[in-house]
This record gives sequence, structure tokens and C-alpha cells, in this order.
Amino acid sequence: MTEAEVEWEALPEALRARVDEFVLVDEWFAAVHTLWTSRSGAERISLQDCQRLVFRRRSTLADRVQPKPEPPRDLATLIAEVCELPDRPDAIEAIWDGDSVGWMVLLVAVTTDPRAEHELAMIRHGGDIRLFNGRVPPWTESEEATELGTGLAKHFSVPFYFEHPDAPDLPDVRWWDTL
Repeated sequence: MTEAEVEWEALPEALRARVDEFVLVDEWFAAVHTLWTSRSGAERISLQDCQRLVFRRRSTLADRVQPKPEPPRDLATLIAEVCELPDRPDAIEAIWDGDSVGWMVLLVAVTTDPRAEHELAMIRHGGDIRLFNGRVPPWTESEEATELGTGLAKHFSVPFYFEHPDAPDLPDVRWWDTL
């Protein structure tokens, strides 16, 4: 047995079963949270170790994991979503963001009064392994976000803003900083 397998087997069976339930339905955060909050004091598992254990479980159970379906990202659905917002948007903005899997583009409706943003879509077309195996560029997330954002902006007669459409980068300037 590997060290990771020994570490996993040392956990209570009910905890392992609960973590696996979350892993199998593609609930990474819930699986990590379950592990992290399961122990206290000296028994507490570090957050990094929880993430590592869940990652290994996801790899072990990969052929059984049921990926969550992505919410619709078509223009008509997003227009309807914007119409449900409490305030009319002043702009549509695309923003690069990242997490432990990789880069994504968030499409948001932005208001100035009140100063707020409402996430409309998270667009990710793969993890950052693409950077290491030569499958980037182009960043197809950027292309989809630009197409949808431009369509939304046109529909609502507001500007579309995307500071870094060519490659992932955290924004230095947000749309409302350009006013």
C-alpha cells in the first residue's frame, strides 16, 4: 500500500464513504469540507492534506465520477437571467479567474448604483494541463465569453468590457474603473 492509501484507510469508514459520495457526484468542495471539518484538535487534517486526499480519491474513482452538467450558456438563457436581476446592468464584463483546476472566464452583469456584479456564467474549457501539453492558445473560454458578452451587451444596449481577451490574467482595471 502507498502512503496515501494507508492515510485514507486510517480514516473512519463512515467518513470515507461520505467523502466518496461527494467525489462521485463531482462535489469537490463538499468532499474537502467534509474531511476538513471531520476532525478536531490534533486529529485535524490540514486543508492541503484534505485537498490532496480528495484529489487522489477523484483519480481512483475517475471512471465512476458523474460530472455535474454545466448550466446552459446560450444567449437566450443569459438574457432571461439578466432580466431577472434586481437592477438593469450598466455593462457586461468578462473577467479571468482561476482556482486549483485552472483558468476560467466569468461573465458578469455590472451595475454602478448600487456598485455590484452578478455572475451570469463561468466558462472553462479544460484545466491548466493544457499549458503543459501545448494545447493553448487559443483560449476558447475567451472566444465564448466575448461572443456571449457582446450579444448580451448589444441586447441591453450597454458596453461589453474584457480587459485581457487574449490570455489569462487577473484584471488590473474593472469596467467601473474606466468611467
